[in-house]
Amino acid sequence: MNATKKKVAFHTLGCKLNFAETSTIARSFSEEHFEKVPAGKKADIYIINTCSVTDAADKKCRQAIKRFIHQSPGAFIAVVGCYAQLNPNEISEIPGVDLVLGINEKFDTARFISSSEKKDKPEIHSCELSDDNTFNASYSIGDRTRSFLKVQDGCDYGCSYCTIPMARGKSKNPGIPSLIDEAEAIARGGVKEIVLTGVNIGDFGKSTGDNLTELIRELVKVNGIERIRISSIEPNLLTNEMIELASHNPKILPHFHIPLQSGSNRILGLMRRRYKREKFQDE
Repeated sequence: MNATKKKVAFHTLGCKLNFAETSTIARSFSEEHFEKVPAGKKADIYIINTCSVTDAADKKCRQAIKRFIHQSPGAFIAVVGCYAQLNPNEISEIPGVDLVLGINEKFDTARFISSSEKKDKPEIHSCELSDDNTFNASYSIGDRTRSFLKVQDGCDYGCSYCTIPMARGKSKNPGIPSLIDEAEAIARGGVKEIVLTGVNIGDFGKSTGDNLTELIRELVKVNGIERIRISSIEPNLLTNEMIELASHNPKILPHFHIPLQSGSNRILGLMRRRYKREKFQDE
């Protein structure tokens, strides 16, 4: 083993989408210069990919940051992702933090860490997302028996309680051919199950004029992939066409996670959800 290799650990908070992105970030660290170790071990560098859906999520992020600083006081601490996008200055005030990267910048984490030496003052890179339409392709591989494939990002819904549109910008997705290429790469890695992930995956196609059903029709053709799982999908975006496809194709697991924030139409209205209780019952 190269004695000059730096030990780098990755810790993910939040959703399956974050796990897919952390895996992608980790692959950008060359094995020639870095040795990947579990987050519970001593490391020279910690990359913490954060969530910021609620105040409780923010609190968990702060606790994780402080835990790794305590675990390895001399380690280089990089905090990236949604919480870093929304509250970079708050994070930079935590003693021991060296680097803060927003939602797009985090994919260049390896480039930003030119050295693992501690900084006198945290470096912050967190850009505005108001007109941003950047899609950073991501999938997980090597750390689980299934792969999380990112098919969509951002959200246009603007629910009253949710910070995701501010953290990740508007709804966007890549074209179907590029996702098929990624699915084929996953299959070549020996993974047989893909979980489709995103912020609002039922909104897939807004950038390209496609839709989620069309994507799944193509994914089931990928050799080596035996199971396709659909993560959370809004009740107003689950179509009969999609249900019909799932019912006739054994590769598509017969399970839909359809979230219901409240059984009260009044509360759903205050939350600015795009469905009523009756829509959920009909599904």
